[in-house]
Amino acid sequence: MKYTFWHAALAAAVPAVVGLALGGCNSTTNTTPAAAPTTSATITEYAVPTTDAQPEEITTGHDGNLWFTEYLGNKIGRITPGGTVTEFAIPTATANAEGITEGPDGNVWFTEYSGNNIGRITPTGTITEFPVPTSGSNPTSIVTGSDGNLWFTEYTGNNIGRITPTGTITEFPVPTSGGSPIGIAAGPDHNLWFTEYNGNNIGQITTAGVVTEFPIPTGSAFPHDIAAGSDGNLWFVEYSGNKVAKITTSGTITEYTIPSSGANAIGIAAGPVSNGNLWFTEYSANNIGETTTSGTMSTFGVPTSHGAPLGITTGPDGNIWFTEATANKIGKLAL
Repeated sequence: MKYTFWHAALAAAVPAVVGLALGGCNSTTNTTPAAAPTTSATITEYAVPTTDAQPEEITTGHDGNLWFTEYLGNKIGRITPGGTVTEFAIPTATANAEGITEGPDGNVWFTEYSGNNIGRITPTGTITEFPVPTSGSNPTSIVTGSDGNLWFTEYTGNNIGRITPTGTITEFPVPTSGGSPIGIAAGPDHNLWFTEYNGNNIGQITTAGVVTEFPIPTGSAFPHDIAAGSDGNLWFVEYSGNKVAKITTSGTITEYTIPSSGANAIGIAAGPVSNGNLWFTEYSANNIGETTTSGTMSTFGVPTSHGAPLGITTGPDGNIWFTEATANKIGKLAL
């Protein structure tokens, strides 16, 4: 199994958890579940043309296709709902593309972890890159905010970045030293919410740049991706805590234990409106997980052994799409 940023950082980091926070935190664990999750699903896999490309994150574009980053392939991939893959080379060598999102301008935006750039790609494949001001910041995840700008995390720079559709970047420091922000999502409160992998906090940042932090009840949880749920809360996964958790917009955190032991969850996304549940990737357990908003979970095994599912999103076809970093495939889970 390859060890690139995700794997090395996740497996090797054993930092002291910083407990300081600007916001208070109320917490509960494993409340009584209610609604039942999906009972059956069919998974189809599509090979990425570039050998050992290591697909990472995935999103739905305005063009009705899925777009994904290739960490080692140094390309941005596009896959139609029917499974046809097209790849576009990133101008910067060894960019190590990570996060990706649909932009407010009809384009797709992505982060270059090693290239230290924010990239923009048009539906036809033209790429423009914008350097991040902080050297060696290692931008990781990216999302469109309520203000019409793109917001991203700087894992090593310990900043939250904002980039306009025309390329102007502003950075805001994370209060916790060495917090290592990694995942980011737009919240229903018009703010941005992010995870601090080493800080063990969930952060909230307003579009004006004011940051509030909420500590996670489980120590050394190593929170990863975060997504807005259908219930008006933010949901995130705990890589080492082996939990899926939700945080209200006022900062109350509730955690739910993942049934698979040592799942090492990384990605999480809201499912289709008709489903209303959250879907997540179990990187080490090789499963796609589903949780209701009351915490009832079920899992679906990835067909390829040691596929290492990582990024996940809801597709334009209403199915769940995900990347398989080690198997070098894109997966589709049909409900």
